[in-house]
Amino acid sequence: MVAFGRWLLRHVLRLAYSVRVTGLEHYEQAGRRVLIVANHTSFLDAALLAAFLPDRLTFAINTEISKRWWIKPLLKIVDAFPLDPTNPYSLKSLIRYIEQDKRAAIFPEGRITVTGSLMKIYPGPGLVADKSGAMVLPIRIDGAQYTPFSRLRGRVRLRWFPPITLTILPPRRLEVPAEVRGRERRRVAGKLLADLMTEMMFATSNFRRTIFGALLDARRVHGGRHVIVEDVERAPLTYNQLIVRVLLLGRIFAEDTKRGEIVGVMLPNAIGAVATFFGLQAHGRVPAMLNYTLGAKSLLAAIEAAQIRRIYTSERFVVAAKLEHLVAKLREVATVVYLEDLRERIAPWLKIKAAVESRFAGAFYARRRVVTGEPAIVLFTSGSEGMPKGVVLSHSNVLANREQVAARIDFSSQDVILNALPLFHSFGLTAGTLLPLLSGMRTFFYPSPLHYRIVPEMAYDVNATIMFGTNTFLAGYARFAHPYDFYSVRYVFAGAEKLKDETRRVWTDKFGVQVFEGYGTTETSPGLATNTPVDLRAGTVGRFLPGIEYALDPVPGVEGGRLSVRGPNVMLGYLKHDKPGVIQPPSTERGTGWYDTGDIVTIDADGFVTIQGRAKRFAKIGGEMVSLAAVEELATRTWPEAQHACVSLPDFQKGEQLILVTTRADAQRADLSARARSDGMSELHVPKRIVPVPQIPLLGSGKADYTAVLALVEAALPRGERAVQ
Repeated sequence: MVAFGRWLLRHVLRLAYSVRVTGLEHYEQAGRRVLIVANHTSFLDAALLAAFLPDRLTFAINTEISKRWWIKPLLKIVDAFPLDPTNPYSLKSLIRYIEQDKRAAIFPEGRITVTGSLMKIYPGPGLVADKSGAMVLPIRIDGAQYTPFSRLRGRVRLRWFPPITLTILPPRRLEVPAEVRGRERRRVAGKLLADLMTEMMFATSNFRRTIFGALLDARRVHGGRHVIVEDVERAPLTYNQLIVRVLLLGRIFAEDTKRGEIVGVMLPNAIGAVATFFGLQAHGRVPAMLNYTLGAKSLLAAIEAAQIRRIYTSERFVVAAKLEHLVAKLREVATVVYLEDLRERIAPWLKIKAAVESRFAGAFYARRRVVTGEPAIVLFTSGSEGMPKGVVLSHSNVLANREQVAARIDFSSQDVILNALPLFHSFGLTAGTLLPLLSGMRTFFYPSPLHYRIVPEMAYDVNATIMFGTNTFLAGYARFAHPYDFYSVRYVFAGAEKLKDETRRVWTDKFGVQVFEGYGTTETSPGLATNTPVDLRAGTVGRFLPGIEYALDPVPGVEGGRLSVRGPNVMLGYLKHDKPGVIQPPSTERGTGWYDTGDIVTIDADGFVTIQGRAKRFAKIGGEMVSLAAVEELATRTWPEAQHACVSLPDFQKGEQLILVTTRADAQRADLSARARSDGMSELHVPKRIVPVPQIPLLGSGKADYTAVLALVEAALPRGERAVQ
């Protein structure tokens, strides 16, 4: 009777949901003593596991739920192990049960997801796996969250019969150090299980596709009428409307360019920039997002490195931003096309054709045969320490990073993103644009992050729930914002530069908002690590995202090591001036594919990463290595209301000397010395010279422009003091 019940359930579910099971070989590899863990997407989950896994399973189930009427039929074809969450002996009973070489299944989240992402992972199941010596068998359930049996009504477009996939991953054992005991052992086992679950979510995600394909998939999931993008013109677009605009522009781009060609895009944060980006993607072109704040010399060098011969921009933008001189320089090496001039090439019948094609965009796009590993985007390094290099990212690089972040953070299609970061910045493009647009999150684009009074008003006006920014920008918003401007914001993510303690404190005290600091590089698409609501440690940049391998190389005289990473989000390679147009893959002594970040970091026992500074941003003074970032932090603690940048110059006696550039007009070296003594820092961290300036030169990304800072110092100091005898 039990076998017939499972057979009938399996056939009904397969008929309704086209259920596909992969990785069944891992089920047998796990052995007899197994704890099966799965994400909890809907009321169908237990039935799916019971029907499609080979054996009759034992489900660890809450005692109250086991008494409900709708669970009774399922309990006739599975064994139930009631767990009373108020009884500490329940887990011990489950441990003893599994020790008898039993297989048991449990949902570590303890509830059905209401966000579509992983919820909190309880430590109890991790302790059960550890104490019982069981292998842990992770299973990803995907698709059931789109059925009416989920708890995502109003968050995603529900369908009666979406396809469902069960992916069984290789079994793992939770390796808890033997010396860890008591409550700490429970915590460590729980964290290991949580890491395993997030790794499962990433490993089973569909990042091996193309960016435009992901946009079409997002429309299918969230619905063509779902409003997805808006800018200061206040004319929001749905997925359907955006894709029509993308196809219209894409047809013109295809006529003017070749397949695989790198095409320059110089546009502000607006719907036009988004449509241009995806229009190029739709026809297999590679948009190169040009940083118009670099200046003519650096921008021309970037264009030469990437061999860009055509640039799309906006005349309205060029005039408003006073970039006429820059455009004149660009015309000397490339064809500059204003989007406004393309209107005369868009006949009414083409609009009708694009509207029709948009309904069948998947079939249209399939003919382009774009490959996920091909170049998809070219971004440029900021040039804060030299000339910019082109960073070539593939489709899978960018989409992998999106999935890595989504595996750790509970984003939802109910979220509203306010993105003021420029699209030429990897943080603004990947986190602020592609992550939300491909996840159904309505995104509002504001053209400049420097409007410190207006951006908070926009957050209030659009009811933003998530924001991205650098420390510089977030500190600026905090100075001018009303305490209620960010009433709707639940997450703020900071990156690109170190988040200062004062900025974090102001956002918490004034707005009641926690700022989550993260870390990444343009070369890694960009995310490498981030703090999250579940894993948060102030002063660090969080823990590494799933799927990232890392290694530390020792640096003499410095705590920690120089960080190298490898993973699916690491770039295809650089475009450099020595070999224009040739992609040079990342490589270290560990082999091709490893990327040397150039950052000195420490990693604590729980995996939290602390950035000590750039390897290039250390000075050797009297034989000791001194972090210039640490000097800037010392200055910030001394004068928190001011901005600071530290550079070094040669010193014939001590090797190098530190120069602090600050907006504090009355800054005195004695104040820094006193603060250093109070903080237990050596006198080596106190700069030899202080140069007051009206403002610190910044790049478009919000980071200090150290090349310009050094030029300021050299101009301010007499020639004889630039290298102290």
